[in-house]
Amino acid sequence: MSEEKIGENEVETPAVEEQAETESPFAKLDGELEKLRNEVLYAQAETQNVRRRLEKEKADASAYASTGFARDMLSVADNLGRALSAIPAELREDDRIKPLLTGIEMTAKELDNVFQRNGITKIESLGEKLDPNRHQAMMELPHAEAEPGTVIQEMQAGYMIKDRLLRPALVGVAKGAD
Repeated sequence: MSEEKIGENEVETPAVEEQAETESPFAKLDGELEKLRNEVLYAQAETQNVRRRLEKEKADASAYASTGFARDMLSVADNLGRALSAIPAELREDDRIKPLLTGIEMTAKELDNVFQRNGITKIESLGEKLDPNRHQAMMELPHAEAEPGTVIQEMQAGYMIKDRLLRPALVGVAKGAD
């Protein structure tokens, strides 16, 4: 123990208390420093997460910005397909109809090319198992060869835009034996 004189009064101060008093502010500061380091690391991680999320949202926005327009264009593709299928085989050979038929076919082909350039693909349904994420079953039909739950008729084509459903395919499904 060390002894100090302050004026006429004697005070005994243990050496351990002096050491604790001198270490205490440093230990406290070290604790605060570690706490602040952790807070900075958490803030940096959160900032990085927000940045990644915003970059993904930006990429999704640019990739899927045309979804509404593409959905509207599907009816044009449907109508072109209906027009082509409505022309009977005997009229297809008529020289007066051939230019009109060629124009409709070229327009349909160009629309398909535009769809492909923009990541819009037709869903292949016939012969596939019913997938509720891609197909909308409109009716069940008896079918001798097809397994129950298999798409046997397509009433309206479905489309995907990149990896998202643009429009489900409207289909008829084989039903099981009664």
